[in-house]
Amino acid sequence: MTLDTKRYSAFNERGFRETIEHLKNEIRDVFVLDEVPWVIGYSGGKDSTAILQLVWMAISELPKNSLKKEVHVISTDTLVENPIVALWVNKSLNKIRSAAKTHGLPIIPHRLTPKVENSFWVNLIGKGYPAPRNKFRWCTERLKIRPSSDFIREMIAKNGETILVLGSRRGESVKRSANFQKRDEKLKKQGKTAVREKLKINESLSANSLVYTPIEDWTNDDVWTFLLQTDNCWGNNHNDLLALYRGATTDGECPLVVDNSTPSCGNSRFGCWVCTLVDQDKSMDAMIQNDEEKEWMLPLLEFRNELDFRTDKERELERSRRDFRRIDGRLTYYQNVNGEDSLVHGPYKQSARAYFLKRILEIQKLIHEEGPSEIKNYDFISFNEIEEIRRIWLQEKHESEDLVPHIYQEVFSKDYPGKIFDEYKLFDNDTLRILKELCGNDELHYELVRSLLDVERSFRTKSKRRGLFEEIQKTIQKSFYCDENDALERAKALNESKKIGETLISSDQLLETVDKIKKESSKMARK
Repeated sequence: MTLDTKRYSAFNERGFRETIEHLKNEIRDVFVLDEVPWVIGYSGGKDSTAILQLVWMAISELPKNSLKKEVHVISTDTLVENPIVALWVNKSLNKIRSAAKTHGLPIIPHRLTPKVENSFWVNLIGKGYPAPRNKFRWCTERLKIRPSSDFIREMIAKNGETILVLGSRRGESVKRSANFQKRDEKLKKQGKTAVREKLKINESLSANSLVYTPIEDWTNDDVWTFLLQTDNCWGNNHNDLLALYRGATTDGECPLVVDNSTPSCGNSRFGCWVCTLVDQDKSMDAMIQNDEEKEWMLPLLEFRNELDFRTDKERELERSRRDFRRIDGRLTYYQNVNGEDSLVHGPYKQSARAYFLKRILEIQKLIHEEGPSEIKNYDFISFNEIEEIRRIWLQEKHESEDLVPHIYQEVFSKDYPGKIFDEYKLFDNDTLRILKELCGNDELHYELVRSLLDVERSFRTKSKRRGLFEEIQKTIQKSFYCDENDALERAKALNESKKIGETLISSDQLLETVDKIKKESSKMARK
């Protein structure tokens, strides 16, 4: 087969059938070049469905002895995906696995998830990270990039190289079109036109990870035309996929994310339902408004909006929920819009984190009881995440109250089925309430005493207590302020003393330089 290097961006330049045959030939030519495994990013949306469909159609026409390498279909489930889409994708992966086996194709689906310590709820409720913002977009790296990039790196380690096949298109966004334009100009200068040069180096991962984007010149209409005029290879119905998009306020989907350059998917049908990187979750809102049977999703939308903060009133509530110290205890301040110095607030306080945990558990219980049958076993927060949240509160935050079992029992009216953590509880909660009263119900004073007691407890059983005094010092430094105003004044004073110290150092360095010049001058004079 010979490869025509010219790209066709619409079906009217050639007929529909001829265009598809041309692209299938190209895919086959690239596929048989080597034995490097392919990795196809699949979100369940129209673009990723189209690219998987094309690859499936192309390689299924190859002789069996040409199918020498595996095609891995990876779908990253952030565990906070729109539940309708998450169920659709999971069913699709099962169908892909079954159909590939039936037809003897080396297509292997994988559902990738973040490690429990990187999950959304563990970071937001466990560690107290505030809801994501563009200036603190902690979610993308943990939920999307790491699972997919770890898989790709494993493929590279095992095979030396891998080819990432994506349904990325120029028309998806201005930023993406600009990236394609830069790449084209670079390839043109290098004079690269051979088959192999259709593969571009994935610079965000490794020189051994190449990217192939067969439908980069297609429009939305091209994608839908292709899907609605071809039968799905693994048994899905493309009309069902269209129904997922119907009535949407946007036509986007969340692509495979391997770096931070990918924009938020919050407006997309195929994005996270908790996304606060956009002003409004238009997709979920549209689903609820356009289909009465999806009204069970309303509590999810309300909770998502509660995590968000846009108005002055919402920002004030958000600020009151967060500690005035950073997660490591540091104090930083800035000048607000009124020209006043103000501390940068850090993680959510214990009360806010407990409230969020109770809310998501209540929502999960409500939807399991009153939602549709297919959603009754769907976990909006998994038990492994709940256990990790509990561990963080007890071990890392020294919150001896052990609130997780109490919250669980209050919501589900049954005993908490998790691990027994008695070794982390120096006192029972009645004793801790007395301790709080003895501290005059002063939160900072109580936190200091409770944390010091827990630090001592954590070192009690160790044969060597090396590091105890350092931990005690850190605890005292974090909690000895009278209140937020006192902390702000101390932060400003510390900053001023630091500036004075830097000035003194600069002066000393200047004097040293002058002395050196004098000595050198004396030597020259003697010569």
